[in-house]
Amino acid sequence: MSGQSLLVPGELSPHRSVPGSIRRPEYVGKPAPTPYRGPEVQDSDTIERMRIAGRIAAQAMEEAAKHIAPGVTTDELDRVAHEYMCDHGAYPSTLGYRGFPKSLCASINEVICHGIPDSTVLRDGDIVNLDVTAFINGVHGDNNATYLCGDVDEESRLLVERTRESLNRAIKAVKPGRQINIIGRVIESYAKRFGYGVVRDFTGHGINSSFHSGLIVPHYDSPHHTTEIKTGMTFTIEPMLTLGTHDYDMWDDGWTVVTKDRKRTAQFEHTLVVTENGAEILTLP
Repeated sequence: MSGQSLLVPGELSPHRSVPGSIRRPEYVGKPAPTPYRGPEVQDSDTIERMRIAGRIAAQAMEEAAKHIAPGVTTDELDRVAHEYMCDHGAYPSTLGYRGFPKSLCASINEVICHGIPDSTVLRDGDIVNLDVTAFINGVHGDNNATYLCGDVDEESRLLVERTRESLNRAIKAVKPGRQINIIGRVIESYAKRFGYGVVRDFTGHGINSSFHSGLIVPHYDSPHHTTEIKTGMTFTIEPMLTLGTHDYDMWDDGWTVVTKDRKRTAQFEHTLVVTENGAEILTLP
């Protein structure tokens, strides 16, 4: 694995503005969102609106990813995604969610999730996860992917490749009538083949008009998560695999989660709707 030095927090740029014409999620300006009390199964109108939100989120992430290169700051990636979403009438869902200060999460190397974009400069050999969520027409679309920056070592490249494959396998396992823990069973059984850790405390989630509805989608084989998968359910799958332990530490910012052994980690995510025959990905560019 790359012998690069560990990450340290950078400096935050000023708060990015969102045009007043763009509708805000209800939690903006509040310490926490209002708990979701609605159904996990969505009607056809909500699903169609989620297709639009998901497409914008995927395109914003794709646009930001084009700028990944040695010497570029994570704050610059945030700017690109922020402007793309605003230009398309969407609000960046992470901006102001429980006080999060930026419009995407940028998690490099040992950062499992929720990295805050700042003055940190990408280095040759880094791997970087971008997590982008868009809110438009009253609903959210959430996706992420891990990208290679420059010349990345083989061990890290394989981790990224296999994490993407674990998500693909999990999506194929989604069928109405199955328990939601089938998702984690598929991911963990695949990850174990390579000796990877599977992060347990950060999960997939229900998503709709709520960023996080309360439905939990574990990525490990959990006998306790027995919710029945039903047609029309909308949720994310977002496995986080590590080269070592799944245990973690959190930075003082209250957001940035790093592997306890500081080994590298990768993540991929899609927002899905359950169909009669499986699952449709809503976050495609």
